[in-house]
Amino acid sequence: MTLKIDDKKAIVAELSELVVRSGTAIAAEYRGLTVAQMTKLRSNARKAGIMVGVYRNTLARKAVAGTRFESLQNALVGPVILMFCQDEPAVAARMVRDFAKEHDKFIVRALVLEGRLLAAEQLKEVASLPSRNEAIAQLMSVMNAPVVKLARTLTETYAQLVRAVSAVADKKRAAA
Repeated sequence: MTLKIDDKKAIVAELSELVVRSGTAIAAEYRGLTVAQMTKLRSNARKAGIMVGVYRNTLARKAVAGTRFESLQNALVGPVILMFCQDEPAVAARMVRDFAKEHDKFIVRALVLEGRLLAAEQLKEVASLPSRNEAIAQLMSVMNAPVVKLARTLTETYAQLVRAVSAVADKKRAAA
């Protein structure tokens, strides 16, 4: 299907806007996947908040040129699907990792995280990162631990005094 120059400019502008808003980009080869499998990928991606699209490689190269995803240009060869995530990179990586486990023809070519090109093999490492909420919970537990220990330490001296007085009272009652 041939596109007119205005259509191409619109596609590049739309993709450029998506690139600017995103923090993570994944390029993967989808050759050999059925329509049902691609539909499942798109559905899973939509649920995870990931924008998925198949673009002409020349238009995608123009859209990422001069952005933090410029390193994707070498991966834009052949049938490539682009996925952009605005929120949490671990969520996108988990979704792609799980889909790739089920479909061996789905091959991750490139992963760009906050402007850094990572090897496709590092997808598993990114997928193992905690989500934002999990990371906040871990940070809060680490920050809360010293306060809790201090409170326990301060109250322990009073608790020891109470136990000692109670033990003395018990001895006096037993002696009487």
